[in-house]
Amino acid sequence: MDFTFTDDQLSFREAISRFLMTEAAPEMLREIWETDAGRSPDLRNRIAAQGLTALSVPEAEGGLGMDDVAWALMTQELGYYGIPDSLADTAYVATGLLASLDPGHPARAELLPRIAEGSVRLAISHGINPLVSDAQLAEVLILPAGDDLHLVPRAAVDVQANASIDASRRLGQVSWNPTPQTLLAAGEQGRRLQAQMLDRGALSVAGQLLGLAQRMLDLSVDYVAQRKQFGRPIGSFQAVKHHLADVARQIEQAKPVLYRAAHGLAQGEASASVWVSQARLACCEASWLAARQGIQIHGAMGYTWEVDLQMFMKRAWALDASWGERGFHKSRVGAYLFADNTRLGPGHTFEE
Repeated sequence: MDFTFTDDQLSFREAISRFLMTEAAPEMLREIWETDAGRSPDLRNRIAAQGLTALSVPEAEGGLGMDDVAWALMTQELGYYGIPDSLADTAYVATGLLASLDPGHPARAELLPRIAEGSVRLAISHGINPLVSDAQLAEVLILPAGDDLHLVPRAAVDVQANASIDASRRLGQVSWNPTPQTLLAAGEQGRRLQAQMLDRGALSVAGQLLGLAQRMLDLSVDYVAQRKQFGRPIGSFQAVKHHLADVARQIEQAKPVLYRAAHGLAQGEASASVWVSQARLACCEASWLAARQGIQIHGAMGYTWEVDLQMFMKRAWALDASWGERGFHKSRVGAYLFADNTRLGPGHTFEE
């Protein structure tokens, strides 16, 4: 299996990284998160102008037509720079769902070109996520009702805000009533699309957690190079080196697992859900270790608002339960390992 990324994929990642380095600096994010909305339409428009929202929109609808493998790189950048999860929800998860509809479907024809140009904000819900990110800010929401999926305008839902430890998140409890007019997909198609949403959502979180782990490692390395004790940088102490080396090793071990899962989704492999859960677990372990070792190195000051570490640490903690807790993903991997027939489809769980 060839895990080599194309020149286009690598160049796009580099361009997005350079852009976010200047446009999404921690001090700028703090200012945005302290506002009531917690969002910057101007930043969102500039990200869209870079082409990120068009990444996986089919070329026929004005996008770049890239697949899940390209997003395995992009979600790492979104995590590294602390970009709220609603961007990936719209540009990756919702786009993948809409692109799976028939070419003549009205929702596909209307929404995909607008996603590509960055002129619409969607919010998505799944049974595994009790709270919806950016529900109060979305123009339209994709919501499940049993096996069915509905496309619901913001005016037709009631949103009750829910606080999060992560200052970047704007979560809401959504109340609504399904109608025939809002029906997007029913029955078997609805179940299939919800399974795809779960896998792409979990893979998106896995990539973001890996990016967060790398950011926390970089912040810790920078800190130990400057902080001195006994007249020496603390980074010269062997115990500190071991802490950071453990994090670097965990990150490198998680990367191929993430890329394997992205490849499985892109190719429509029957066991793709298992690879997604494995990636989710591996990336989560890397982010938690990076957070634990980062706060150990920084000390209590690492929790304070003025220190950048806490921004990414709290985000990693919050994303840990998004799109399935560890127990859920361990059950999917366990089902694969112990099943007589290992050909598991999307959305398969141990309880099934």
